[in-house]
Amino acid sequence: QVQLVESGGGLVQAGGSLRLSCAASGRTFRNYAMGWFRQAPGKEREFVSFLTWSGGSAYYSASVKGRFTISRDNAKNTVYLQMNSQKPEDTAVYYCAASPGRGSTTYIYTDYYDYWGQGTQVTVSS
Repeated sequence: QVQLVESGGGLVQAGGSLRLSCAASGRTFRNYAMGWFRQAPGKEREFVSFLTWSGGSAYYSASVKGRFTISRDNAKNTVYLQMNSQKPEDTAVYYCAASPGRGSTTYIYTDYYDYWGQGTQVTVSS
């Protein structure tokens, strides 16, 4: 079992930055690949970023590539999402998720992940 708790959300002006954190419980955090998703009002949850268990490979959606950076600290059981040059369209609830990597789908899909956090709100004003 892995429990995930996001933090770091808030209100930021366009062009600003926020860093989200996702703290995981359990001693097997290092065995899980981690993803970030977001969901805006009235829209489906969408993929933002993915990081392998070792942190060696990272992937991003086209909408955030070059602006967001995912990282992890396995010693602290925490994954981060650094968000720079934010835009109003980044406004959403952001969720972290953990995957043991055994799914039949791939990391851009929500059913690839076994565990989810409760989400943290990010609002970007214009």
